[in-house]
Amino acid sequence: MPEETFVIAGASLAGAKAAETLREEGFAGRVLLVGDEIERPYERPPLSKGFLLDKEARDKAHVHEADWYDKHNVELRTGTSVASIDRAAHQVTLSTREPISYDRLLLATGASPRRLEVPGSKLQGIHYLRTMADSAALKQALAHGGRRVVVAGAGWIGLETAAAARSYGNEVTVIDPEPTPLHAAMGPELGGVFADLHREHGVILRLDDGVAGFWGAGQVSAVVTSGGAEVPADVVIVGIGVRPNTRLAEEAGLDVSDGVLVDQSLRTSDPDIFAAGDVANAYNPLLGRRIRVEHWANALNGGPAAARAMLGQDVVYDRIPYFFSDQYDLGMEMSGVAAPGEYDEVVYRGDRESREFIAFWLSGGRVVAGMNVNVWDVTGDVQALIRSDRPVDPARLADPKTPLAELA
Repeated sequence: MPEETFVIAGASLAGAKAAETLREEGFAGRVLLVGDEIERPYERPPLSKGFLLDKEARDKAHVHEADWYDKHNVELRTGTSVASIDRAAHQVTLSTREPISYDRLLLATGASPRRLEVPGSKLQGIHYLRTMADSAALKQALAHGGRRVVVAGAGWIGLETAAAARSYGNEVTVIDPEPTPLHAAMGPELGGVFADLHREHGVILRLDDGVAGFWGAGQVSAVVTSGGAEVPADVVIVGIGVRPNTRLAEEAGLDVSDGVLVDQSLRTSDPDIFAAGDVANAYNPLLGRRIRVEHWANALNGGPAAARAMLGQDVVYDRIPYFFSDQYDLGMEMSGVAAPGEYDEVVYRGDRESREFIAFWLSGGRVVAGMNVNVWDVTGDVQALIRSDRPVDPARLADPKTPLAELA
């Protein structure tokens, strides 16, 4: 019987963890891991955190040691991509024009930053953050301090890079069309906490405003806002979200809508093709709907889940979305989904003013999300509350004397 071949398109965290899991689960066939970056697979959180802040070495971000792939007989092709998929022939063609037959295929192609298509958008000094090279270039631009930095977008990437820029001694202005930072991620209540945090550290927030264009003679020198203001800028960071990299799937005729559509086993509309990480719009049975999650934990856990499903195991991927962030002296972990319109009440446990608290988002009396701010070792309890889907007494939820485990 010929050796089976599993191809992984995307040498990302999800792709690398899938390859690792295939070997751990005893798969002895060929594993081909293909990535268009020269860098071997790495995790992305350090790009806006430890590596950008020059607190962590470059190698710390890598998923595996350099020799891991050879030791585990995983063919890692960097600087290469899967150019096309022939589903009928069970074959992919690489960017090198090499055809590869596959038995199972995993799409872990991730996402790309949304671009600001406004006048002046091609000027030098405008940065996007997605790759290790992006982070290295941004660190070089920020590290000497004294620069006028404008951040377009008050989401997670925008705020983390704003904090990094301030830590290097730069002037920072953040521009966002929403009324609070992180408005789409958690609503105005907790967005206000992060607004206060950044203002206390000298960041100027221009909210309810957008970016209309950039001025400069070759190099950016100012940002023009939607309201007509001109904000001086030596460095611009654009963090306005990402788009899933679905071209391969679309051209192959797979079902696509805000990502590659997959079931609870991360299987696409083709039974031999799977998707994981940022690119996958997966049905989550716990939430009872589809969700595309762009955070680190989804790649970390989704890759292994997809690998097990590729091996024919019974997989139900129902992880609760999880995210963490460090900004200045604030550390937080968030579990669940708390977008505006998906909750009707926010309950606090602890001291919001001193930023040592847990916030719970409730819908119909049930906890749908929770965020612990400078409070640790409670993520398991928070996620258990979400999973229980039971009504909770807000007064007991707010009472630090009531163990969270009693409420789940």
